[in-house]
Amino acid sequence: MTSLPSRMRAMLLDAPGQPLRLAHIPVPAPSSHEVLLRVTACGVCRTDLHIADGELPPHKSPLALGHEIVGVVVQAGAHVDGLFLGDRVGVPWLGGTCGHCGYCESSHENLCDDARFTGYDRDGGYAEYAVADSRYCFHLPDKYDDLHAAPLLCAGLIGYRAYAMAGDAERIGIYGFGAAAHIIAQVARQQGRQVFAFTRPGDTRSQEFALSLGAAWAGDSGTVPPVALDAAIIFAPAGILVPQALAATRKGATVVCAGIHMSDIPSFAYSLLWGERTVRSVANLTRADGEAFFALAGALDVRTSPVAFRLEQANEALAALRGGQFEGAAVLQMN
Repeated sequence: MTSLPSRMRAMLLDAPGQPLRLAHIPVPAPSSHEVLLRVTACGVCRTDLHIADGELPPHKSPLALGHEIVGVVVQAGAHVDGLFLGDRVGVPWLGGTCGHCGYCESSHENLCDDARFTGYDRDGGYAEYAVADSRYCFHLPDKYDDLHAAPLLCAGLIGYRAYAMAGDAERIGIYGFGAAAHIIAQVARQQGRQVFAFTRPGDTRSQEFALSLGAAWAGDSGTVPPVALDAAIIFAPAGILVPQALAATRKGATVVCAGIHMSDIPSFAYSLLWGERTVRSVANLTRADGEAFFALAGALDVRTSPVAFRLEQANEALAALRGGQFEGAAVLQMN
């Protein structure tokens, strides 16, 4: 294997509200349980926007964003088990946990108070190389190339956890038809469920995209669907959608808030919640979620719709995501 360079290119965030800057920084070295990856692709997630815009408080500065990393193992620490040089792996948002708290010991590691997150607490994939805890990496289905695999690592994983929380719902409303929704809509349809897609008012392009992926209906977020929903998943970070989703559901339904950040939920009449409706949030993911989702993605015909940008175009990718200028998922593709 060729020798590694001593320095790499990275797009760094110095402070919230500032554009990312292109920098040449040392290639990091892996510790005992870590692997060094040559990054081949990294998805651009709305959580990256929340961090860059200061909607989530900064944890590290400067910071390389990015938690949908696809890369090749080029170095491994002394205690790495199960990963080898040349392996292609994926790195998700959950970058590490304490492993011994009540949450970790009860299969709720996603709630660990000492969790470390990729592209937030530790540098992520907006760089040519990245280190990751080998115990939190995933092998990826061979049928996806790097560009198409990247969105699966958050849009797919968090979307899957939200989808699982919807239970056995037959008619599922999806609010905000972006990266996560376009993946989960395909899973739901192939499992025999009906998808009702809700978009920003007047966004006929996203509505047509949803219908092309098999949605039974698509319309504006404030529109009442033609049938009462068994469940709703809110991917858009807009609190106003919670009462709107409740109004669209039947008794006993669940409304799942799938984002790490959401604007304040306005007050609403108790009658919208009455009838044993449930509102719940999704926090992060577990490794078990990843194993279950990648097995499902390998078995079903789930196709991602990536929009490729070069590493140095990371600011353009974030701006395009903020402005809703594309369908599918933005991905930084390395040379």
